[in-house]
Amino acid sequence: MKKLSFLTRVSLLLGIFFTLDKLLGFVRAILVARQFHLSYELDAFNAANNLPSLLFVLISGGGLSMALIPVLSEHLTTNGRRAAWDLFSRVGNLAFLVTIFMAVILAIFAGPIVRSQIGIAPGFSPDRQRLIAQLMQLDLIATCIFSLSGLVTAGLQTNQHFFLPALAPILYNVGQIFGVLVLSPTIPYTLGPLTLPAFGFGVQGLVYGEILGALLHLGIQIPGLIRYQFHWIPAIDIRSTGVLEVLRVLGPRLLTMFLIQLMFIIRNNLASRLGQMGAITSLTYGWMIMQVPETLIGTAIATAILPTLAEMASRGNWADFRATVEKAFRVVIALSLPVAAVMAAGLRPLVAVAFHFDTAGTALLTWTTRVYLLTLTGYTMQEIMARSFYARREANVPLYGAMIRIGLYLAIGVYVVVFFRRLGAPAIAAAELSLTVESLIMLLWLNRRLDPKVTAWSASFRGLGAAIFSGLAAYALALYLPGPGFVTALVGMVVGGALALPVIWPDLRLLLRL
Repeated sequence: MKKLSFLTRVSLLLGIFFTLDKLLGFVRAILVARQFHLSYELDAFNAANNLPSLLFVLISGGGLSMALIPVLSEHLTTNGRRAAWDLFSRVGNLAFLVTIFMAVILAIFAGPIVRSQIGIAPGFSPDRQRLIAQLMQLDLIATCIFSLSGLVTAGLQTNQHFFLPALAPILYNVGQIFGVLVLSPTIPYTLGPLTLPAFGFGVQGLVYGEILGALLHLGIQIPGLIRYQFHWIPAIDIRSTGVLEVLRVLGPRLLTMFLIQLMFIIRNNLASRLGQMGAITSLTYGWMIMQVPETLIGTAIATAILPTLAEMASRGNWADFRATVEKAFRVVIALSLPVAAVMAAGLRPLVAVAFHFDTAGTALLTWTTRVYLLTLTGYTMQEIMARSFYARREANVPLYGAMIRIGLYLAIGVYVVVFFRRLGAPAIAAAELSLTVESLIMLLWLNRRLDPKVTAWSASFRGLGAAIFSGLAAYALALYLPGPGFVTALVGMVVGGALALPVIWPDLRLLLRL
């Protein structure tokens, strides 16, 4: 049997752990939904997460890691592990101090930020706005912990170690589930023969669970630092060549991530103006459901190839660089199209069983999610395109793409609120199609730099054909098979997916040769 390539093994490993993470995330979301229902209280909790998430992503999460990994990879390759850890320490110290400073500022001004017309939830009542501000202040504690953990993830991935960073999100969900089951309820929760204590913190207990999860997220990665001989230097030297290189790449990356995260704030701002109870929650949950296949397909593959692409770029090996990008691109397109179709076909009964919303709430979440699934392929494409440019240290290109994306998103979102407000949350979700436009533009820009060009026409046609065929089969089976709706929906999705595999196999097998 032919041995799998390193990138293939890493992609499959990440896919497995991301699957576990998403399953636990679904369990958490279902438990939260059943406890708080489709309510303004749950809307407040989801809205409160926006700015803390923005701070984390910008300073110590995805923003910094994508700028840090290519530079660290070069230092590791040319100067050795000790030099790489020296650079890591200097950048990490700076990032952590900036995170603490910004968290304090946001905590002080949480109230005005929530109430402002360009803030988080200007359309909510004063009581709900105060609740959002309180939850946001608590959530910033978890953000400060994540500021360390996100940096550790980048350091370990630079060393081509993916196991503990992939395990960390699972433990984060464990902490959150503990918050749902133990810290939030006023009545003890019974799981079979086991009765859990109830601390009665209400919706605040959800945030305490996030803080616990952040601690677990950090703690599980510490053995990896020990294994790779991490040493910490208590210094901040912005004149260092390596630090300046990270900052040079980081500047555009920060602006890019700011624009991307700003879209979530804009989304909730617009949703708060709809006068539709559960609009923010349906957008949050719909996006979360779409993110399950997106993470398994797009994020897993893109995360696995980034260090390798960065190494190829540093050596000027553009032939292998282009070949790796094209293989990944074809795989994500061929997979994401039929997956989106099959999920959309069998979604409603599963949403009804999982979340226990009323008929109107189930319909709202179902249609919002279906619209989000239209953007799945665009999301997976963008994952590959963005990392291709970051590996080349051309961080300004994803920034230009994000500018185009947010401009289109804002235009569509405002148009919906003004003229199609009655359509509610699903119409706002449709604004995410701007990301597909961004992905295609970034592909054009990348192809200007590569010869031959990255192409995926055959994968696109096969994926689209498989989507139509498998989607119709899944819908027909879910509709006409006898039995409970959620059972027939699952059967339809499984059969539809199986029918799609032979069609997309020429592209899917490229995953084995990344």
